[in-house]
Amino acid sequence: MVNSTGNVALRATLEQGKRLRRRLTIWASALVLALGTGLVVSPTQATAHGVNMFPGARTFLCWQDGLRDNGQIQAYNPACAQAIAANGTTPLYNWFAVLRSDANGRTTGFIPDGQICSGGTGGPYNFSGYNAARTDWPTTHLTSGASYQFRYSNWAAHPGTFHLYITRNGWNPNSPLAWGDLQSFGSVTNPPQNGGPGGLNYYFWNQQLPSGKSGRHIIYIQWVRSDSQENFFSCSDVVFDGGSGQVTGVGPNQGSPSNPQSPGPSSPGPSSPGPSSPGPSSPNPGGGACTATYTNNPINWPGHFQGTVTVRNSSNSQINGWTVRWNFAGGQTFEGSPWNGVVISNPPNVGVRNANYNGTLAPNATTSFGFNGAGNAPSPVPTLTCTSP
Repeated sequence: MVNSTGNVALRATLEQGKRLRRRLTIWASALVLALGTGLVVSPTQATAHGVNMFPGARTFLCWQDGLRDNGQIQAYNPACAQAIAANGTTPLYNWFAVLRSDANGRTTGFIPDGQICSGGTGGPYNFSGYNAARTDWPTTHLTSGASYQFRYSNWAAHPGTFHLYITRNGWNPNSPLAWGDLQSFGSVTNPPQNGGPGGLNYYFWNQQLPSGKSGRHIIYIQWVRSDSQENFFSCSDVVFDGGSGQVTGVGPNQGSPSNPQSPGPSSPGPSSPGPSSPGPSSPNPGGGACTATYTNNPINWPGHFQGTVTVRNSSNSQINGWTVRWNFAGGQTFEGSPWNGVVISNPPNVGVRNANYNGTLAPNATTSFGFNGAGNAPSPVPTLTCTSP
């Protein structure tokens, strides 16, 4: 149970995190407090996909390492920086999408050795840079044999079983990860979740770690859906040194322990994927104080799509706020919440307004927001209207 002092402190910290939720240091403080007070949440059926948030997977912690207040990703961690150099920032804005639609529970012989952390090369995004064998990835400090609350992102909606592996004693962290390096230490089916799909909510379960471990290891989780062949993968770098969940290698102070996990349902979802590859765009409606253009981002993920909307100030004076509206005619829906915009009406009649940091635009200046969607990418793309107060 959480004591009364802990409840007061937790509420205060979560409220602070809500006001400054894009700041990594606030996220860190909120989760450390939540873990320290033994936060109790109500279980609901597990229905989502993502990667491990505690201990944090490479993609999740690299996303938090590099995410700045303006929504851009600029890595502090050298391993994360090298992965971005190899794959760009778009995979990190989709840190929860390390997946294969055709995995069907397969391991050895399906995903090659050396490509285990990326789930091979057949997913919708290129995560190959996160297979690199190096010892400077963001790291969670743990105690061998202790029990921890594991947290796994519930970004979308699917039931299934989480299979847990850890590297064997004697594993060399400077060698590419192979299936022979891993040993199973448990599984859990349909665990409860804190909050609904989207944002930084998560499944959770108490997991005892193997005893007799010391030094650096990788905890590997394969989530096998029970309703399709789709599977999800995550590699979490840990060190068994008597720690209690502290994280190093995240943010500007690489050696300082922190715990940059989700503080709860008030946290934002992934931020803008930045400049997207060219795709079909909606006609620019013209006229008024602002215009908006829709682009389908090319991804290899059947039944899912990703869109980017660019808003331009088409007037001769500064605007202070904008609202974009359009209609999805093909039954498309949002998966999670858009980034860099606030939903005011959901599909099919969509309305998105500016976030609190990107509503002010000088003449001819632009900003953008994006989202993940379920269904087929709209074709032809919708015509958008943009208004400014």
